[in-house]
Amino acid sequence: MASPIRAVIRLLLYLTLTFALMPAQLLALLAASRLRENIPLFYHRLCCRILGLTIEARGSMATARPTLFVSNHTSYLDIMVLASLIPGSFVAKREVAKWPLFGLLAKLQRTVFVVRDRRHAVAQRDEMTQRLVAGDALILFPEGTSNDGNRVLPFKSSLFAVAHHEIGGRTLTVQPVSIAYVALDGMPLGRFLRPFYAWYGDMELAPHLWRSAGLGNATVMVEFHPPAPPQAFASRKAVADYCYGKVAAGVARALSGRPIGAEPAAGAREAAE
Repeated sequence: MASPIRAVIRLLLYLTLTFALMPAQLLALLAASRLRENIPLFYHRLCCRILGLTIEARGSMATARPTLFVSNHTSYLDIMVLASLIPGSFVAKREVAKWPLFGLLAKLQRTVFVVRDRRHAVAQRDEMTQRLVAGDALILFPEGTSNDGNRVLPFKSSLFAVAHHEIGGRTLTVQPVSIAYVALDGMPLGRFLRPFYAWYGDMELAPHLWRSAGLGNATVMVEFHPPAPPQAFASRKAVADYCYGKVAAGVARALSGRPIGAEPAAGAREAAE
């Protein structure tokens, strides 16, 4: 199904665009310019076009600040998809900072690197709080790892410590977001074809990227759910449970092709859970 010629063309265009815009983003960071948010939006939108990712966004994205966006995590492609819509920075595990090229790109987008360990929860909460107090939007993947694209893994409540904490005297907006890879060249992606885009387990990055770049055009469904209500902030577990319920239902709905407002079928709901 994958075309080597298509993969070569797409990856060459991707690398050309990346290296062309990296100096501009570095200058924007040094100057503390608003371009440090606008350049990544422009860059990731072009990356999605180059790699054949068509995004269908549903719901309304929160524009209040500070905002913590909470999403499921299926692939490294999620970064491009979400960053093409949300002017914010990601929260990622510290190992990402050492990845070739992608680690540098993460630093240029002002990623907050964390150690997924409860012993570091307070320090990580304080670092995230500082960014939120400054008015930044953060994007969190609370599963702690990527999934197979067919379900959503349980959310780690320790990563929601910042949500159960006052942010510079302002109310923190926590918005769940679901992302699902639903079609390839207009044909629905089934359970067994979804790993063409899902990257998880012991899959190697380079071969997976080569294969996905050689495929046709994928449709990615992104749904912005209602922000967490005030009662969810009684504890970080309550916030995590609210976000998990919305995200899991959104993924199940997207995979089953059901419209917003419709409850997913029992089988689809079970697959998401």
